[in-house]
Amino acid sequence: MTDVSRATAAEPQPARPLPIARAINAGLRRAMAENDRVLLMGEDIGPLGGVFRVTEGLQAEFGSARVLDTPLAESGIIGSAVGLAMRGYRPVCEIQFDGFIFPGFDQITTQLAKMRNRYEGRLEMPVVIRVPYGGHIGAVEHHQESPEAYFAHTAGLRIVSPSTANDAYWMIQQAIASPDPVLFFEPKAKYWLKGDVDTEAEPFPLHASRVARAGTDVTVVGFGAMVTTLLQAAEIAEAEGTSVEVVDLRTVSPIDYGPLLESVRKTGRLVVAQEAPQNASVGSEIAATVAEQAFYSLQAPVLRVSGFDTPFPAAKLEGLYLPDADRVLEAVDRTMHY
Repeated sequence: MTDVSRATAAEPQPARPLPIARAINAGLRRAMAENDRVLLMGEDIGPLGGVFRVTEGLQAEFGSARVLDTPLAESGIIGSAVGLAMRGYRPVCEIQFDGFIFPGFDQITTQLAKMRNRYEGRLEMPVVIRVPYGGHIGAVEHHQESPEAYFAHTAGLRIVSPSTANDAYWMIQQAIASPDPVLFFEPKAKYWLKGDVDTEAEPFPLHASRVARAGTDVTVVGFGAMVTTLLQAAEIAEAEGTSVEVVDLRTVSPIDYGPLLESVRKTGRLVVAQEAPQNASVGSEIAATVAEQAFYSLQAPVLRVSGFDTPFPAAKLEGLYLPDADRVLEAVDRTMHY
């Protein structure tokens, strides 16, 4: 059994600043301390602590039976997690890089996503799949991609992505507690972005979007690493006389449209931003839904800012491929002049 008092002692104090990576680590530690059915699985997550050191120290604390180094076989990792969940465990799987998830795609979309519905709700599937995703780390292809739309299209999966350390701490615990499978997309370029983590506060609901910055002229919306870029763009726009409201989606599926629609009805304008390519994307879905539900409030077309519809380029070209504050501001200027 886990030494709960020891694990709790390792918790960060309320409102202590932590990087996102350490916040996820603290959230995993707390979940494991509170429930000995929670276990971690992945490549090099044991003594090494994963390539991004997110699980650092957890095997030493909880043992190799609960923090398992697996073979390089994503299909095997996910397939094993399905079996463990059927036996009452709550496995948390780490996919080492976003582009490595595809060998496990069949297990995720045809088994994990369908299992609870197949049993008419009698069988829960509390499996979390942690996916470091996105660019800005200067890596090669298969290491900087944003594959969230593939999974958002699959009914039965929940998909979330924190943008702050506090969200990361609480959302990983909420994902583990979910009776449904959750893909936990971690913005790896922001792993060392610090923020206050309050371990005593009431956590924000898992599947709820929020206004990250209030504004009156234009709404911009994104999730994960994109939120930092949107906040940077909003600050620049404010200095130039345009008030930008930033909505942090937090959940890619199911999307909480309430705060977003309320914001659009106030500003009359919307820019949707994402790192993924634009075609058939989460951004496309948001644009379509807002056009349907807030059409008479829109004073300009919904604009999208995204990666290009090409494979992810060589690292030296990522700055041209990925949306930055300048590209967001260009879209803000366009929507203001319709």
